[in-house]
Order: sequence, then C-alpha cells, then structure tokens
Amino acid sequence: MRGARRRLCSALIVAYGLFSLYAAYSVFLRPRRPAAPRPHRDRRGPRGFTDHVALGNEEWNPWDADEKNELAASQQRYEASLKMIKYARSHLEQTSLRVQIWGKAAIGLYLWQHIFGGHLEPGDVTAQWREGSQNAGKTYFSFLTGPSVVPGYFSVEAEHVVLVLNGREPTKVAYATQWLHYAQTLLETRKIQHVAVVLLGNEQCNNAWIQPYLKRNGGFVNLLFVTYDYVSVNEEDIFQWPLGVATYRSFPVVEPSWSMVHDPRSYLCNFLGTVYKNSSRETLIKILKQDGLDKFCWIAAREQWQPQETNASFKNYQDALLQSDLTLCPVGINTECYRIYEACSYGSLPVIEDVMTPGDCGNSSMYHSAPLQLLKTMGAPFIFIKNWKELPAILEKEKNMSLQEKIQRRKKLLEWYRNFKAWMKQKFINTLENSFLPSDKG
Repeated sequence: MRGARRRLCSALIVAYGLFSLYAAYSVFLRPRRPAAPRPHRDRRGPRGFTDHVALGNEEWNPWDADEKNELAASQQRYEASLKMIKYARSHLEQTSLRVQIWGKAAIGLYLWQHIFGGHLEPGDVTAQWREGSQNAGKTYFSFLTGPSVVPGYFSVEAEHVVLVLNGREPTKVAYATQWLHYAQTLLETRKIQHVAVVLLGNEQCNNAWIQPYLKRNGGFVNLLFVTYDYVSVNEEDIFQWPLGVATYRSFPVVEPSWSMVHDPRSYLCNFLGTVYKNSSRETLIKILKQDGLDKFCWIAAREQWQPQETNASFKNYQDALLQSDLTLCPVGINTECYRIYEACSYGSLPVIEDVMTPGDCGNSSMYHSAPLQLLKTMGAPFIFIKNWKELPAILEKEKNMSLQEKIQRRKKLLEWYRNFKAWMKQKFINTLENSFLPSDKG
C-alpha cells in the first residue's frame, strides 16, 4: 500500500509541475499575434471616430482584447488545476487509514449495508464474491464477502483488517479460528498492522474462546465488537455490537415511506415465530387467546424453528410488521432478537420481554442495565415489560390511541433507529481511528 501511495504522490507532483510549466509558457513565452498596422486617420471623418481609434499616444491593437481574454482564461485553467491538485493532496492526507473488512458472517451485511449504508457489487445476494467501498471519516473502507473469499485467495489491500466472524456454536468457532490464524500470519509477515473483530457471539455469551486472541491477553486482536450482553464489555477494547436484522434471511434495508408513517394499520400487534415448550412464548399465546386479543393481532406460531424463509413466508412476515402498530418480542435463547431491529425498520414499536435469559450474559463492568444494555443506553423508545400479563392493558391503551398519536410515535421510532445506526457507525469509525492511527502525542 505504501508503494501505491508513493506512486500517487509522485503522479500529483508531476502533474503540478506540468501545469506550472504550461502556465509559465502561456504568460511569458507564447508568441503574441503581431499588432495590426495603425489605421489611417481620416481627418475629414467624425471627431468621435478619431477619438475612439487613437487615445493619446497609445497604438490601438484590434487583437489586444482577445489576447487578454486568452491569458485570463489560461490563468483560470492554471488556478483550477492547481486547486484540483491541492484538493487531491488534502484528500490523500485526510484519508489516512485504509481498512479492509472481511465479511465471513452474515452480521457483516448488517454492518456494511444497514449501518454504513454501503453498496455491494454484484447486487445478487447469491453471488460467490461481492465487494464495496466508501470513504468515512479519515478512513477508506473496502468490504469483501461471499463464499469465494477464502484465506490466501484474495488480495489483501490494506494494512488494517476487520474480521467479521460467527462464534455461535463450535463448528462456527472452528471456522472463525482459521481466519484468525490467517490474520496472525499476515501480521507476523508484516503484511498487515492491526486486526479488529466483529463477532456474532454465542447466545449464552460463552465467548471464552476469543479471549486468548485479544492483545490484552497476549494475542494480536486490538479491538473486539461483540453481540449480546457480554460481561467483558469494557468500552476500551471490547464493545457491545447490535445483533441487527436477519441478513442471513436477506432482510432488506428498508427506506421509510409516507404510507408507512401515515396510514392506519390493520392490527394492534403481531407475533410470528417459534413457540418453545415451557417458555414465556407459550404464556404469551395463552394470554392472547384467553382474552380474545388474538382477533386484533396477527399471530402465526410454529413449534419448530425454520432457518430459511420461503418467498411467501418472508413476504408474510414483512406484511405483518408493516400492518401492525406493535411487534411482540418474547425472549428466545437470548433476550435480544432480530425482530427488534426488523420491527424498527417498519415503524412497528417493539414490546420487549425485559428479562435475563439463562447463560453467562449479564451486567458488565461498564453497564448495569442488562439485558439489552446497548439499546437502553441509547434511549430506545420501546415498551419494556417483565411479564406478558401486562399485555392486555397495553393493547387496551392501543385501542384508544388516535391515528395522529400513532403517527407521531412511528416518526419518533424511525428517527431513533436512523440515529442509532448513525451513532454506531461513527463510534465504530472513531474506535478504529483512535486505535489504528499513530498518536499525535510526542
């Protein structure tokens, strides 16, 4: 990369020199058109004409105005070129960090497309290789993803790398460690300088396997961004990252529309999902049926989790979000779930069961509001409940709300979600730049 930057700098200097020579030639060396002979003055002509032709002792040159205009135009071209060179040079100085993101988990698409607002080529989600790039802050980001992105078979074009990995289960961890060892080899051979990891963590926060790779523990990973309420989050080198939408099911980037905000919705609430045995989800379904509230809500419960959606089932789910004022979010294996963010995308207010799930997630050294401490810290305008017995009162209140009140609530939710993603993007960029860029301290 240093060689590429040196070549670019050399090209800018050469261009600057060429424009300087051209400007000097235009001003000092370019032959001037010969002055036309002084016209014969007709003494019998009108006095005004003779005054116009000759002023004092100066000769009148019919080409003089053209020469001045051409010189002025040449000077303007020179100044414009100089300005362009200065802009390119300052832009090169400003973009002082190049980061390549290797998206080897679906959560990488949430980072790139939803939080960064980045694009990928080709647009086909089944393509073997997809890539994109953008400038943000002082950093030039490039993003690679797809099955064909494998260690040793793509060009490493940055000295700083962000690895997006899946650590949910042992088979995923084994695959993730292969990528970590590849990154370690690149560091040891000085092909890259820094590594950060965005990790789809285990739903019970069993993430001990990543700890030896962290620099603080003698490893090489400078920064870790991890999902769920991992107790090791310290806001120094370990940061909580949002779960986001189910990009592995191709959940899209949703642009709010006028109708999404202003149209009345057919249902008070929705719940489409798996109902696990002896879970609070069973309690939720019973409460809805006992009070006859299921008539006002779009409910589609299934007994077994399905990893893939059909086109029909996915459209059904999107319609449910778009046509419901509230989206019910009972806990699963973890309190945080994709439907929270998917509901936000469609302006359907999440009603979240605010209880801790079994496992090792909980309060960190920095936060004491688990679960969902990241969302709570960011002031998420959700409805948090401790028991689904609170739901009938919530739905009764919904029945009495005016459309205008609901419109204002949707605006608030959509605005919050937009700001949340923008804040996460800026925090991510700032954290990388503060860690990877050399300190100005002497």
